[in-house]
Amino acid sequence: MELDNEKIKQLYGALARTEAEIGKAVVGKPEVIRHVLTAILAGGHVLMEDVPGVGKTTLAVAISRVLGMEYHRMQFTPDVMPSDVVGFCVYNRETGEKEYVPGSVMCNLFLADEINRTSSKTQSALLEVMEEGTVTVDGVTRKVPQPFIVIATQNPVGAAGTQMLPDSQLDRFMIRVSIGYPSEDQEIRMMKDRRSGNPMDDVQTVMSATDLMVLRKMAEVIKVDDRLYEYVTELVSATRSHDMLSLGISPRGSLAVIAMAKANALISGRGYVIPEDIGSVFAVTTAHRMILTPVARMNRVSESDIADQVLRSVVPPRLFS
Repeated sequence: MELDNEKIKQLYGALARTEAEIGKAVVGKPEVIRHVLTAILAGGHVLMEDVPGVGKTTLAVAISRVLGMEYHRMQFTPDVMPSDVVGFCVYNRETGEKEYVPGSVMCNLFLADEINRTSSKTQSALLEVMEEGTVTVDGVTRKVPQPFIVIATQNPVGAAGTQMLPDSQLDRFMIRVSIGYPSEDQEIRMMKDRRSGNPMDDVQTVMSATDLMVLRKMAEVIKVDDRLYEYVTELVSATRSHDMLSLGISPRGSLAVIAMAKANALISGRGYVIPEDIGSVFAVTTAHRMILTPVARMNRVSESDIADQVLRSVVPPRLFS
């Protein structure tokens, strides 16, 4: 991929403005914004696990607007069918042929709201699209638009009678984040910001979907020192032998950490990864890939706690002396 210096400068400038623009609509959550943006640049999908009303939908809409992407939202309920997600074919009497009616996933950014409230069959249909980047209806395979990003939400409260995503399927998401409640000062600011309108109206588009694809290519070629590959291997190996985990991080998790670290380096304006890039993305990229033992659950130890513990126990390499 050959880019002139002016184009590279333009892309870095747009990337630098992205977080600030999203922050106009999502107050006081710069770390969450950074993680979600990093996952998007790394080519992954995002799972938001949080209570209602903290801004999950607002964040998704703001991202789609800032990155110039077509956005669809689907509220998942028990009666949502796989065909609602991937589309279906209908018979056209005039032409005598079947015509494809696109499903909701035919967009750049798809918000799967409360994915745990639909059937496992519908969940699987969406997860297949996430993995393959295609939909197959009546034996015909069609590609989804690129870039294609899924932001799915799960509500951990009031989950009785719902279909939580199996642990093996959680691994398909690049990261899992929680927005959480704002601080008192942030909540006051949110209420004041809405006195004279919706802050979302002030959010500006800073790049196109094509620019995002170029940035993804730039992230892919970020340099990673061999010692950092060894560092990530040590980290994931530590989870596989951890006495509080019945299942550690898979090789897919290792690849996700490297991809996230590269994207984080790109956002930071560097052409190479440093140990701090890995440290900043490790927990959010790996916590949902771990399965706790019953003892850990009894002691209220979280996956994030173990990720932080592993980070402290493995000494990062010194790349510069």
